Amino acid sequence: MNLTFNSLSVKISALIVLLISITSCSENISEIDTSSANVEQIVSKESNTFDDVIDRTGMPTKHKDYDSYQNQKFNPFFDLGAWHGFLLPESEDNYGSFPGPLIIAEEYSLYIAEKLEQLTISDIATKQSYNFSKAEQSIHSRPGLLSQTYHFDDLTVELTLQYASNRTALVKTTIVNKSNSNKKLNLLWQGKLLQQWDDNSTVEQALPNWQRNISADQHSVVINFSKLRDTWNILTSGSSMYQLTRSVKASTTVDAQDYSYQSNSQLELAAGKEQVLFTTHSYVHNQQEAAQLQDSNNKILAEPQHYIKSALQRWQSYLALGLKHTDAPIEQQKVAVKAIETLSANWRSSAGALLHDSVTPSVTARWFNGAWAWDSWKHAYAMAHFNNDLAKDNVRAMFDYQVDKSDPVRGQDDGMVIDAVFYNKDVVRNGDGGNWNERNTKPPLASWAVWEIYQASSDIEFIKEMFPKLQRYHQWWYKNRDHNNNGLIEYGGNKHRFHNDVEGNISFSVKFIDNKLADFALEHCQAGQEHWYQCSSMAVYKQLLATGNYTELDIGAQHGAGWESGMDNAARFGFINSEQLQAYAKQNYQGDVELARKDWQVMFFENKSAQGALLGFSINQESVELNAYLANEKRLLASMAKLLGLTQLAEQYQQGANALAARVNQCFFDQQSGFYYDRKISDNDKVDQHGCLGELLVYRGRGPEGWSPLWAGIADKDKAEQVKNIMLNPDEFNSLVPLGTASQTNPAFDADIYWRGRVWLDQVYFGLIALNNYGYQQEAAMLANKLFSNAQGLSANGSIRENYNPLTGAVQGASNFSWSAAHLLMLYREFLLPNNDREKINSVN
Repeated sequence: MNLTFNSLSVKISALIVLLISITSCSENISEIDTSSANVEQIVSKESNTFDDVIDRTGMPTKHKDYDSYQNQKFNPFFDLGAWHGFLLPESEDNYGSFPGPLIIAEEYSLYIAEKLEQLTISDIATKQSYNFSKAEQSIHSRPGLLSQTYHFDDLTVELTLQYASNRTALVKTTIVNKSNSNKKLNLLWQGKLLQQWDDNSTVEQALPNWQRNISADQHSVVINFSKLRDTWNILTSGSSMYQLTRSVKASTTVDAQDYSYQSNSQLELAAGKEQVLFTTHSYVHNQQEAAQLQDSNNKILAEPQHYIKSALQRWQSYLALGLKHTDAPIEQQKVAVKAIETLSANWRSSAGALLHDSVTPSVTARWFNGAWAWDSWKHAYAMAHFNNDLAKDNVRAMFDYQVDKSDPVRGQDDGMVIDAVFYNKDVVRNGDGGNWNERNTKPPLASWAVWEIYQASSDIEFIKEMFPKLQRYHQWWYKNRDHNNNGLIEYGGNKHRFHNDVEGNISFSVKFIDNKLADFALEHCQAGQEHWYQCSSMAVYKQLLATGNYTELDIGAQHGAGWESGMDNAARFGFINSEQLQAYAKQNYQGDVELARKDWQVMFFENKSAQGALLGFSINQESVELNAYLANEKRLLASMAKLLGLTQLAEQYQQGANALAARVNQCFFDQQSGFYYDRKISDNDKVDQHGCLGELLVYRGRGPEGWSPLWAGIADKDKAEQVKNIMLNPDEFNSLVPLGTASQTNPAFDADIYWRGRVWLDQVYFGLIALNNYGYQQEAAMLANKLFSNAQGLSANGSIRENYNPLTGAVQGASNFSWSAAHLLMLYREFLLPNNDREKINSVN
């Protein structure tokens, strides 16, 4: 145990006790007349329609209580950017508690208890114990609130949980004496830390060096966690702490061997009166946060009703702004509320290397407690309309790490926004985190988000703040990802230790045919495990592709390019499994797999500065949706420049947008199949009559990139109609849950592969808006209805998921997924609301 930190926690508790004794929340439980006005009931009554839109019940049994997708089971309630969250009891064993909590140990979510504070009540005179399972119960999750109410003949007990700060949840316990006589009651709180780490190991077996210590005084119970830096499982600083502090004195005993405690307190409750007490639940990562917690919790316990009212009013505002109008069908409203709750639960306040508040992809998914670039743009776009300040900070959280030319690690990427930002930086940045990622960026949708924030707030100062940063980011694409300088951009990977060796040569891993190492690779490859060889050199890579002397090939830059697109392992980037490749060979090359493989091979270009320094790598294909995004971004930058009075610059951006839109239609559309595709390019390509290079990658099948020009509003009308026909074809994209990430005719289609079949709701959103943009409102409505009807749990109380199976509707991937929630809210506001409501929104915006 850290003795210095433990003494600090005791001082915190002492100061809290001192302040409580001075204020109206005295050490004795305050009595409140039952006839007094209750703002919670007023606000909650308006929110009853949205009870339990997400099932927040659960009973964790281990720290890593994972499902098959490595999500923490259940859907805990978080708010205000806190790093700990709670459940509702799903069985009588946990009545009187808010199960959990789930804490985020810097980067990983871990349950620390089945229930950390469970209340039981007994009558001292009659020795009667009030069994909550025998009471009339009302247990609900409401927007911004968890509540439990237990009605006995002579007693009512109500517990509510709301968030008072970004480190503290506030539990209010109300006990009403409905009898005609005074009562003397004993209150017992008890909790126990989990002993099981995962399905296979106890904590002691999995983490023998991790210590947990429980201490207590008259008002507080403190759990200190020792330092443990296990990069892929748990990260604690040595001064991380969980503390609960009550507004009443209690006598507490701690069982150090059992990792449990019990606290007892007695109260006298007059006939016909109610008494209220409060408990704060706080989680901090380090001693610095603990010091800040002291003053915050003092204020909360001094005036708890203020914080309760504030939370209720804040959520009332979220719903009023988020739903905007209530003419929409109630089931659609519930999905919109679910989306708002999901985004708010994934809100993390600044901590560690996260310098601004942000919304992470999923608090329950193992790897997703950080901020990604295009995720953040999507989250910010949706939140602009109900939590505009958080939307701004979500954008800032990523731009905090916009690369500057003076950066000693990657000054060559001046202007770029890195892919992922977490609590801990990586080893190159002198950190020990494993999830921080500078290998690539993400698609250019930042201006799209910033402009929506402005549309919702009319905050021109935010445009002034962001415009030069957006310009630098936009220019980076043309400096670092346009290999042939023809104005059509490629995805790629940065100069990075996972993409190249120390001399800058592209690196890759390969399994050779019959495990024989080709002579030409001897001096460039080293033997690894399981017959893999680690190689470097562009010459070796090119020769390897030419000879086809391999069975498996893994290229870091290929993953980087896929990640940069956001469509990680999409077919268009050459990803296809061996069984699919054999089927493709049989259909197209009489079974010749070696010949068929050439259609799926990818090449890379070394992008260099004028001085010959390596800038990074481009994959050998110009991307249709990347250039559609960039055309849209030019148009948005033109609008920002015009707003700022930069007339000439605005005209330049607008002209650039028009020219790029024309080239997208000229270079990426295939007349024969009626769809947009990427173009495969090489250094030897000749320019065709339209100024286009290379060949369209028709043979790698269709994906959602094909409707991106429609979403951007730059597609020619005749081309848009052909794309629409393919989107509506039941053999292509019009599956049970429509608009998957690969058409069913795609050679690499698989309904259970991440970006080769699964339905991602961002691509559904882009597709529906694309159709709507070109007048196909009825067709878009039909597809939207299929989504809402067939995506499992979407219209019920299941969590919003990362993706869905296009053929069965089954949930897939991460639970409580933010960008799915963001796009559902966008669809609700921009597409699902009745026309008159959309017109009202547009007139306001």
